[in-house]
Amino acid sequence: MLRAGEAAFQVSCRHYPAARHWLIVCGAGNNGGDGYVVARLCQAAGIQVTLLALESSKPLPEEARLARQAWLDAGGTSYCWQNPWPESIDLIIDGLLGIGLTEAPRPEIARLMTLINTHPAPVIALDIPSGLLADTGATPGAVVEAAHCVTFIALKPGLLTGKARDVVGQLHCAELGLESWLQQHPAPITRCDSQNLAGWLKPRQPTSHKGDNGRLVIIGGDSGTAGAIRLTGEASVRSGAGLVRVLTRAENIAPLLTARPELMVHELTPESLIDALEWTDVIAIGPGLGQQKWGQEALEQVKKSNKPMLWDADALNLLAISPEKRQNRIITPHPGEAARLLQCTVPEIERDRLLSARQLVRQYGGVVVLKGAGTIVASEHDLAIIDTGNAGMGSGGMGDVLSGIIAALLAQKLTPFNAACAGCVAHGSAADVIAQQTGMRGMLASDLFTTLYPFINPDLNT
Repeated sequence: MLRAGEAAFQVSCRHYPAARHWLIVCGAGNNGGDGYVVARLCQAAGIQVTLLALESSKPLPEEARLARQAWLDAGGTSYCWQNPWPESIDLIIDGLLGIGLTEAPRPEIARLMTLINTHPAPVIALDIPSGLLADTGATPGAVVEAAHCVTFIALKPGLLTGKARDVVGQLHCAELGLESWLQQHPAPITRCDSQNLAGWLKPRQPTSHKGDNGRLVIIGGDSGTAGAIRLTGEASVRSGAGLVRVLTRAENIAPLLTARPELMVHELTPESLIDALEWTDVIAIGPGLGQQKWGQEALEQVKKSNKPMLWDADALNLLAISPEKRQNRIITPHPGEAARLLQCTVPEIERDRLLSARQLVRQYGGVVVLKGAGTIVASEHDLAIIDTGNAGMGSGGMGDVLSGIIAALLAQKLTPFNAACAGCVAHGSAADVIAQQTGMRGMLASDLFTTLYPFINPDLNT
């Protein structure tokens, strides 16, 4: 607790060196104990402190009680939170509720959270923003909106997925001197960002050729949805697939070849599909596929193959109608598609995204990519949270691009789980560059093609 308080104090001073009056809100548990340590360090540094303590009928845990006593012994004073707040607060420290929360905060605590959120001073949360569930990232009730969060010992899943990005702010992790111990205990969930890409995407051998880089067939693009299959096709060639064949409606052939002549585009017929499935290394089906007879018949033929494959979009909607389990497949549902696959509601999916991903794996097999803020990648034995991407990606076609990237990496002989993780990281990282350059509003899925290269080729950055 002393180390946690010190770590939070240092982060606070580093980011807000001019703050001379701190409001520290302490709850009735160990999270409040961290706040008492911060308060004592502030006072010792000559910073004015106003400490608000949440009263409880239960005694403080022993460590928190000792931290509170040390604060009082140093001449500190605590006030009930209902007292009028000082006007000159420069910084708020949230030590109200910790990682043990499992339900919505009580009404009186929710009112305090509202006061914190409406105050103009920035907020630094201790361990986790109060009201955010550490295991899921759900917010069943009121939640503190932090500018920074200093979490302790290890990252919690709820800091990276669900509603986390709305309330966590800039995330800091302080291991509190336990780095060696942590290295001896592999994490049950992997956090993935652009630093992981070099481990998945090795430099190519100088003598490699297009045949070595994988043959991919992409199936979809019913009438009126040529854009979806074009985005998937271009994403796959820009992600390094050696040869890409697109099977689509006849009217889409000329527009696709005009836009991207590197693709081999053919009309989807029973004969062309059988030939393509024999030729290809990897299958991607779904973007713009539709749910009519044309798409249904294609999917039924694809089901006969044992080759690695990716299903997205309407392939997932058809899967929800006729469920089947297989291990040679990656599925990439957004929350709406996941809800259809699990026959539940979107709020139920979002309430526990990690559990939802595991349920999809149990029911459908293979690898699941549950898209969203804090995308989850899950297989029978592995679980990862993708910590890249931004709200600018909330526009049409982004999922089509992701499917093309993942399918291309699968064709380049990455394992399905690694292809899914690497594809999601590269996709989100490319979008993050655009957000930094031009902002989030107006970001197009095709814009990612301009910023994807350094993430698909991480050796450029070494």
